[in-house]
Amino acid sequence: MSANSSTVGQRLLQGPVCIGWKQDLEGAVYHLANCFLLLGFMGGSGVYGCFYLFGFLGTGYLCCVLWGWFDACSLDIVLWSFLLTTACLLQLAHLVYRLHEDVLPEEFELLYRTLCLPLQVPLQAYKEIVHCCEEQVLTLATEQTYAVEGETPINRLSLLLSGRIRVSQDGQFLHYIFPYQFMDSPEWESLRPSEEGVFQVTLTAETACSYISWPRRSLHLLLAKERYLSRLFSALLGYDISEKLYGLNEKLFAKFGLRFDIRLPSLYHVLGPAAPDPGPESTEDEEDVHQAAGSPPRATPTKIRQTPPCSPPPAATDPPAAASRARMSRPDSGVLASRTPLQSCSQARPMGQAPLAPVHTPEL
Repeated sequence: MSANSSTVGQRLLQGPVCIGWKQDLEGAVYHLANCFLLLGFMGGSGVYGCFYLFGFLGTGYLCCVLWGWFDACSLDIVLWSFLLTTACLLQLAHLVYRLHEDVLPEEFELLYRTLCLPLQVPLQAYKEIVHCCEEQVLTLATEQTYAVEGETPINRLSLLLSGRIRVSQDGQFLHYIFPYQFMDSPEWESLRPSEEGVFQVTLTAETACSYISWPRRSLHLLLAKERYLSRLFSALLGYDISEKLYGLNEKLFAKFGLRFDIRLPSLYHVLGPAAPDPGPESTEDEEDVHQAAGSPPRATPTKIRQTPPCSPPPAATDPPAAASRARMSRPDSGVLASRTPLQSCSQARPMGQAPLAPVHTPEL
């Protein structure tokens, strides 16, 4: 081993063993090949960087093949240069195949640029989302229902791509769903993965619509496996539900001013059923109030000097009556309308227009 190293050292120190150098320079093809190789090795990373790299390297090695064949007249130079050129061409073909494989359908490409690219979602993560819905775009004809209230099970999550969806409950219009909004985000968030339920609203296509849909079980498995996708869907669904809440804020409200989304099952039990009829005591109190406010006081004869003793107020002896008057300290819309005719006229609803919220709403 030491003898070999000493021999190599001696050869390096002694200088080149060439007897004489060629006076003529190589041809232009040789210099062109080296220029292409120099440019090729300056390539960057990524898919397009690899295109740059192997494109210039393949061209440079092809020039080496021509130089070895016409000028150097050396078979080994031709063979090695040809093998390197073939390797670069195969690598370019593989890159083209990968780019062709990564191309998404037009609808999914537009969805990525509109919804995911502003959030800087990686393309590979987006492909997993697309793969979960099997890259299928579903359609709805005009006036075709996507979900029927009380009948359609909640077994998927859908996103509208084009068209407009009308949301209604008991025949009353609630709001619209526009492109790139989830169609059933409140229903999705209202149930746990192990729970089952049905829609509480009816979704009808007002125009020809297209949408994508993820099966509930498959999407839950994907979100449980990929934490990044779980956070992404949590943010998107939360934003979508808040938009729907703001849209319903001016339409549906309780009588004392707090506003709710009736699509959420936890609040539907509060707003949906009608309130029980008031008891006879509260009815009598309201009648007394109306009589006291509407009828003028009667004149008493002057010859009657004594008046009957006043009975003690019912509030001191009758606890239910006191509770009813405590409730009357915040009267509902019916009592206010009976007391102030001007307000009742201003709040009157046009004939034939359905109310936007249940008439009898229980107190919370």
